[in-house]
Amino acid sequence: MKRRLMTALAVVGVGGMLVGCTAGGGGPVDVDLGSGPAAAGEVKKDALAGVTLTFSSWGGIFQDAQIKSLKPFEEASGAKVLSDGPTEYSKVKAQVDSKNVSWDVVDTDIIWADKNCGEDGLLMDLDTKIVDTSKIPNQELVGKCYVPAMQYGYVIMYNEEAYPTAPTGWADFFDTKKFPGKRAIAGFEDIGPGVYEGALLADGVAPDKLYPLDMDRAYKKLDGIRDNLIYWKTGAESQQMVESGEADMVLLWSGRGYGAVENGAKYKPIWNQSLIIADALAVPKGAKNPDASMALINYYLGTKSQEIMAVDSSYSPVNVDAKPKLSKLAEEYLTTKPEIADQMVKTNQAWWAENYDAELERWMTWMQG
Repeated sequence: MKRRLMTALAVVGVGGMLVGCTAGGGGPVDVDLGSGPAAAGEVKKDALAGVTLTFSSWGGIFQDAQIKSLKPFEEASGAKVLSDGPTEYSKVKAQVDSKNVSWDVVDTDIIWADKNCGEDGLLMDLDTKIVDTSKIPNQELVGKCYVPAMQYGYVIMYNEEAYPTAPTGWADFFDTKKFPGKRAIAGFEDIGPGVYEGALLADGVAPDKLYPLDMDRAYKKLDGIRDNLIYWKTGAESQQMVESGEADMVLLWSGRGYGAVENGAKYKPIWNQSLIIADALAVPKGAKNPDASMALINYYLGTKSQEIMAVDSSYSPVNVDAKPKLSKLAEEYLTTKPEIADQMVKTNQAWWAENYDAELERWMTWMQG
């Protein structure tokens, strides 16, 4: 997806330097992961001694947090984990097609991951004998070939100084008479869950009846606020629009909203019917040590690893037992908290994967019109 290629570093901030793409995982080795059912966050002692695994993600503080969360995995398993990236889908394809795969685990957009499951895709099926997905709070985020890497919200932030009466949801986002002012939404060459679901929710569609999306109805609703829309193209730009007050309502990733408020912006989130979004973790077909790659994913899903990831990245964990120790403000943006999670709407990456190409063309035409 072009969004990830354009904004990968901006979404999570600028972080440390990564090793080059030539950092491979070495040749295949025999591994003994032990007997018994898999348990998230556990690995047999020294089971992967001598194995090198390369983990590709999006850079910045997010990838730094992911790698830090895997330090206990290295210590327990004996494996060495190298950090690489940013993830580029053309590179994943080139590696798989050439049968020279150097990325053992990749963090990807969840829609791209769903498109690449199956016989014709680029990603291996999950080995559920090795990967325990039972602790993932939202099972809809588990695919045939991927698990969620983290969770966040697509949320409306509103200027509390602009509205004496606070907006409470999507209906208010689309009501420019009661709530005048500019609305900012994503405007890059990508498409996925977001303002389309919001338009339908505002138009009275029940959350459990959203899919398949009635895009004709969604665009008709969007047409009604076209003159009030401005667009952001990167995560950093969306945050800046909040901090500068350029738009009175901004639909953006919750981590960016948190960053803006942390920097002093007088905005508040509307969690009511905000959308659940996630990245995915997967193993490219042809990975040299697929069992070891699956073992890394299984450990990453554990309580300890998820707590480290959440504290260092501000993204929400994907383990029901994880209780990261966060600041009071960060707690207010933790999408797995029951008081927030119960208000959020689940999205359907499988529908988007199937309809992505056609809907992207329509979106680009609409923006230009």
